[in-house]
Amino acid sequence: MGEIQNYIKKNRKKFLNELLDLLRIPSVSADPAFAGDVKKTAQSVAKSLKAAGCKNVIINKTKGHPIVTGELIVNKKLPTVLVYGHYDVQPADPIELWDNPPFEPVIKKVKGHKEGAIFARGACDDKGQMYMHVKALEAMTKTKNVPCNIKFMIEGEEEVGSVNLESFIRKNKKTLACDVVLVSDTSIISNEVPSITTGLRGLSYVEVEVSGANRDLHSGVYGGAVANPLNVLADMISSLKGKNGKIRIPNFYDDVLEVSKKERAAMNKAPFDIKEYKSELKINATMGEKGYTVLEQTSIRPTLDVNGMWGGYIGEGAKTVLPAKAFAKISMRLVPHQDPNKITKLFSKHFNALAPKGVRVKVTPHHGGEPAVTPTDTLEYKAASLAMEKTYGLEPIPQRSGGSIPIVSLFENILKVKTVLLGFGLNTDDIHSPNEHFGVENYFKGISTIPYFYEYYAALKSGKKIRLGSEKETKSKTKKVQKKLNVAKSKLTTKPFVKKL
Repeated sequence: MGEIQNYIKKNRKKFLNELLDLLRIPSVSADPAFAGDVKKTAQSVAKSLKAAGCKNVIINKTKGHPIVTGELIVNKKLPTVLVYGHYDVQPADPIELWDNPPFEPVIKKVKGHKEGAIFARGACDDKGQMYMHVKALEAMTKTKNVPCNIKFMIEGEEEVGSVNLESFIRKNKKTLACDVVLVSDTSIISNEVPSITTGLRGLSYVEVEVSGANRDLHSGVYGGAVANPLNVLADMISSLKGKNGKIRIPNFYDDVLEVSKKERAAMNKAPFDIKEYKSELKINATMGEKGYTVLEQTSIRPTLDVNGMWGGYIGEGAKTVLPAKAFAKISMRLVPHQDPNKITKLFSKHFNALAPKGVRVKVTPHHGGEPAVTPTDTLEYKAASLAMEKTYGLEPIPQRSGGSIPIVSLFENILKVKTVLLGFGLNTDDIHSPNEHFGVENYFKGISTIPYFYEYYAALKSGKKIRLGSEKETKSKTKKVQKKLNVAKSKLTTKPFVKKL
């Protein structure tokens, strides 16, 4: 393993420049105007996989954007890991809020990143984290140290709901057969306190339309007599949640898994500073479901949020008009055991019932995904935990995430395997926002950690026991680590926030 780490050190500049080149391609899957760039990115990923030592690399066509696959089978008797990632990115809008052009990556100093961070759309989500796996493979193949079979499936539609992924997986079950799926599309608590994501929220995403008159009307001539769709839409949306943060859709909470007090207490042991949280976001208060801490509100509780709202005149100057239509995009993050299809139907029924007689309502479902919880008592999780402990010097904390990765449930349902979410981003990396970034340190920490996962996983699968040092070294290390964690926890705590609920 020392040879692998030396290879990574010697090729740091090359690995970094290759990522920067990848980030320069605007692979925005949501906008047809970038279709050519998305295809170009798929070709670039395929080329990198081949150069890293992958065989049978294929750019698979779908009804949408292509899926890149490849494999390196060293011995059919060894375990097989399927690496999943995506090369598509979110739209960069609003462009004017970026400090640098979103597809012209720059490395800048930023709080929390000792070696600086790469600022570009897709730097963290998910090009940077996906590319860590490509470079880790290269380091293993060049040093002739590949302890298990590795397959890749890198898609180009994750940011638009992975609409063609399920059919692709079903058609290619044999090709994608594996023992575990490895994904790096999540974050850690901090660069000092590593963590492994063990739970993800699901998603129901809809677009609503409220229509009034058959055309835009003069607000002076008709105002006060004819329904204004924008006013009505605002009223309807505001009624969806109560002052306590609870969602008012009937039966919405019927299937919500209530997490035990013991597990909630364990979750809140993770370092967290509410003052720093508010300061970093430049807000003077948090808002969420009462009775839960921020860590709980953003992981084990469902949400409903307006992601966009528009209608009427928004140009320069004034135009006195009653718009004929008003629109909004709404997302609902779901928790186990909520079903996205059921929630979408409940929302549609309730939203239509809210409409006054003067308007018409249309609800259009978009993509969704099931919530998922990954076990912490498997060989796969243990291998990931040991790998992180090896490179960070601290056993990672299991942590549920507020985000959604629908394919986790998909892999379990179709391929019948579990997923390990071995991410290296930070929650402060501004994914989906202007000035998205990914720490240089995090990028290389991922490349260094991934080979250890393969090594430990193969060893554990063969029945071997793994110790990261002698008993004396372990005791000494444990004391140092515990002291470090205690210091972190003394500075970072959720208690002040809990008292304010």
